[in-house]
Amino acid sequence: MAMCNVKKISWKLQDVVAHPSNVSSLVLGKSSSRLLATGGEDCNVNIWAVNKPNCIMKLTGHSSPVECVQFSNSEEQVVAGSKSGSLRVWDLETAKIFRTLTGHKANICSVDFHPFGEYLASGSMDTNIKLWDVRRKGCVFRYKGHTQAVRCLAFSPDGKWLASASDDRTVKARTDPSGKMITEFTAHTSAVSVIQFHPNEYLLASGSADRTIKLWDLEKFKMVGSSEGETSGRCVLFSPDGSCLFSGSDDTLRVYGWEPDCCFDVVNVGWGKVVDIAICNSQMIGASCSQMSVSLYVVDLDQVKRSGAAQEQILGGKPTTAPIPIGVSLRRNYERPTTSCSRQKIKQNSDRGVAGDRRSPSSEDERKEESKAEITNPDDYVEIFQPRKAISRTPPKRSEPFPSPLVDESIQVKPPAAKSATSPEQPKVPDVSSTVVITAESQPVSVTTTSVSRHVITTSKDKPSLAVSPSTHAQPLSLIIGDILQPGRGRESSVAADEEALVQIRKGHGTMLVMLTSRHKNLDTVRSFWAGGDIKISLDSAMSMNDMSIVVDILNMINLKPSLWKLDTCMCILPQLEELLQSKYESYVQTGCMSLKLILKRFWPIISDSLTAPPSVGVDITREERLQKCKTCYKQLKNLSNVVKKRAEQVGRYGSTFKELQLLMAPLDF
Repeated sequence: MAMCNVKKISWKLQDVVAHPSNVSSLVLGKSSSRLLATGGEDCNVNIWAVNKPNCIMKLTGHSSPVECVQFSNSEEQVVAGSKSGSLRVWDLETAKIFRTLTGHKANICSVDFHPFGEYLASGSMDTNIKLWDVRRKGCVFRYKGHTQAVRCLAFSPDGKWLASASDDRTVKARTDPSGKMITEFTAHTSAVSVIQFHPNEYLLASGSADRTIKLWDLEKFKMVGSSEGETSGRCVLFSPDGSCLFSGSDDTLRVYGWEPDCCFDVVNVGWGKVVDIAICNSQMIGASCSQMSVSLYVVDLDQVKRSGAAQEQILGGKPTTAPIPIGVSLRRNYERPTTSCSRQKIKQNSDRGVAGDRRSPSSEDERKEESKAEITNPDDYVEIFQPRKAISRTPPKRSEPFPSPLVDESIQVKPPAAKSATSPEQPKVPDVSSTVVITAESQPVSVTTTSVSRHVITTSKDKPSLAVSPSTHAQPLSLIIGDILQPGRGRESSVAADEEALVQIRKGHGTMLVMLTSRHKNLDTVRSFWAGGDIKISLDSAMSMNDMSIVVDILNMINLKPSLWKLDTCMCILPQLEELLQSKYESYVQTGCMSLKLILKRFWPIISDSLTAPPSVGVDITREERLQKCKTCYKQLKNLSNVVKKRAEQVGRYGSTFKELQLLMAPLDF
């Protein structure tokens, strides 16, 4: 008898090794939710179908790592921005580079296509936003205003607004194409990483590293909602009908409402640091990356609470039984342009933009634009991207949702009924007094229909049938393990296997226990000094232990509290940073970079002023002590500048971080 089965609310679709080096960016196609583009440190862009394990095509042309990637609304084109500041647009139907756009002076952090015209916007670490005419291959406008890197760009559904989010903690909204800044939102207290327009109303959502998601009224220019989660929202997406807002964060999916603020549901997905989400057929597709791999997850939205009419609401991450009414929205809606055969045009003069932004294509660009992409899966490419030669009389198939696996699938096997006394004598069957339960992890049915943009690709496989081994026995064999194993060997081999497994489990346990015990003892020692209120002594004790893990633990704590830093602290920590920056452990390098960046931003002005100030009249002991500390710090920073310069030349995960440090250390050569 089969037990009651419950469908899973979320499950992993697949894992793929997307690039031979680290994956630096990815995006899901929002039109079909069945296409995935990944950019890597190998300077390539790969195109995938979300339910296929093999890459469809590889797009080449960039000479530096790809920092961001985006599909056009029709999913006919894809654009990728690189660390060198160049943009490349590929036509997926012809598998060729369509345009190469240059003009940014630093890493490109964000790109977005205009919803109707042949235009796209790009944001960079050079703090500028550029609007490009893809057809004419030139920069139409350059927008200024941000003081740090532009992390996200978004056009409104009607194409009349352009919103930008930056590390300077602001969100700016401009009219397109004039670029006039309409408003600036400054309520976030940390870098803003993601923004999203409401599909119908004049409403904008923004997510920040301050762990809040805020909603802004674009008609009254005020904040109308703010929701705080346990971790920062990495991606946000309004539901297709605009009734709720989905937020993807570390391992969880949260569903928010506004006016009043409420959290409808929290779903534990397990997707790690999710990068992008998309919705299709009442299912959400989530994509996350780790090093060279990309993981795809599915969430069944039919099992997710998405309105105040649900039986339970969740406020502050805790469920409540009273439903919360949703306020009636009277906001203005976007006015969609009328459909026409001609493309939207932007009035522009050939001399608009900054000198050097509009230029004629070079021979190198023309050569690159004529190059073809590497098609690794011709069958899928033809089905998805090649145009149909004839018009079908029937509408294309809609993509079917991915089948949900079951939470549990159990089969009970009972012993056969006893034979009557008149039956011929048969081999004796041992008595089985208990029911045997065979539990098998269910697998999703491998019958999927993938719809991508204009065409449909269908892959069907017959459900594998269970193999039945023919038997000549008059009745079932015994289920007692002792009757199956060879006499005299079963128990001994089983015990030997268990002992071998225990040996493998215990291997290295003693060494790890000694290491953790020593680390715990050292941390207790540092903590005792710290409790006494003398941070300098606790730091000195940590440095004297010759254990970099202790140093990293202390730095991770004081990096979060810049007020604890003093010149004495800098003198103590700077000699340790050289070893951290050259460490093979990623967490050590990250901590060292954070500490060095904090020192340069907070203490370099003091060090510079002290070293360049004229000598004072008379004896000033305090000033002399400060001057000696500044000289020591300056000498240590000069030594570190060589390490930073060397690491900045390498292409890797922290290449851009070391380049930023190199810029901060440029004044050392005064």
